[in-house]
Parts: sequence; C-alpha cells; structure tokens
Amino acid sequence: MANAAAPVSTAGMLLGLRKVSVLIPGIVVFAVAFGAAAAAKGLSLFETVLMSVLVYAGVAQLVAMELWRPEWSWGAIVALAVVTATVNARMVLQGASLQPWFARYSKTLNAVHLFFFTDANWLIGTRYQSEGGRDLGVLIGAGLLLWLVWIVATAVGHLLGTLVSDPRQYGIDLVMPIFFAAMIVPLWRGKRAAVPWVVAGLVALVTAKLVDGYAFIIVGSLSGALVGAFRDDAA
Repeated sequence: MANAAAPVSTAGMLLGLRKVSVLIPGIVVFAVAFGAAAAAKGLSLFETVLMSVLVYAGVAQLVAMELWRPEWSWGAIVALAVVTATVNARMVLQGASLQPWFARYSKTLNAVHLFFFTDANWLIGTRYQSEGGRDLGVLIGAGLLLWLVWIVATAVGHLLGTLVSDPRQYGIDLVMPIFFAAMIVPLWRGKRAAVPWVVAGLVALVTAKLVDGYAFIIVGSLSGALVGAFRDDAA
C-alpha cells in the first residue's frame, strides 16, 4: 500500500479489472491471431508465448509477424526494430500525459506497472483521473488482467493454427476503435478542445496515404499534441 497521497489499493485493482473487462473478447481474438501468425512463421509454442510474456506489445507483435523471415540479416533486424519502435512511439506521449499522476509514486513501482501499460490502460487511466480518481491500482489491475489474457490466448492461437489468422474477416478489428471512441466521449470539453483531435486524425490519414509503414501513428499524435500545446498557450 502507498500513502494516502499516492494510493495503490486492492479495491482500485478490482475496479481496473471491471473497467477493462469489456475489452477481453477483442483482446482474445487479437492474441489468438498473433499466436496463429507466429505458428505460420515457424515459431515454436515456447518462443511465441515467451514473446507475449516479455514483449507484450499487441499490435507491434502482429506487425513483427508481417515482417518475420526465416533468415535474418542485421539490416532486417534494424528495419524490424525501427518499424516496431514507430508503432509503439505513441506510448511516449501517452505516458507523458499521465506523468503528473505517476510522479507521486516511486520509480520502482512506475517501472513495474508501466511494463503492463497499454492503449486501453491509458484511456481508462485518463478517464478515471478526469473523474477525480487517483488510485494507481486501477491501472495495475487492468494491465495485469490484459497481460494474462494476452499470454493465454497467444498459446491457444498457436495451438489452433490459422483458425482466426485474420481478425478483419470477422470484423473483430473494430472492437478496439469502438471501445476507444466510446471511452473518449466523457472526455469531451467542447468544440475548441476538439481541434487537436481533428488535426491529429487528418494528419494521420494524410501521412498514411503518402508514407508507407506506420509513421502515421507518431506523426498524427505529435501534430495533435503540438496544436493542443499552442492553443493552451494562446488561451
């Protein structure tokens, strides 16, 4: 337990479990798809599960499977690292947005819980904090549950093979965007505050059309963040 100014409670963890439970079906299907893709690329069950245990990067793991090859050169390794780093670069901005909350806790605790940090955690944490919440247990509980589900479903996917190799075939790829859209609604602060969101979306769309790969993620995020910063300064 942390002090009163920086609580970490069992109740908070249970609340995190409840808040993230709606995502479990979508996470299961994506993890099964990753496990199936890894099996198709020739990774063993141990190697596949170990990647989910240690890497735990969701979309980046699926992207890695797209680029996976039977033989590796240093150039291919660097290319894979750059692409996955680009996909995950959004986490820098997400973590920075919650830094005032995290600053109350020890570096050791932050290092541990940030390993389990995901897009879902960030959105749940942002909404929870905007409602006055401050118990870090919410993020820890949500993150632990998603991590465990991802690991188990990865193993299932590897064993089932290509049964759900493409989530888009069943429309399951829409689960996460729908969840994020629904969670963002309570964060609405009027038309003026929506400008950075619109800019981020438009820049991301244009970048995706003009530049191959996943650069649109970080370019769109940075564009929205910069617009938001300048508008705050002008206010």
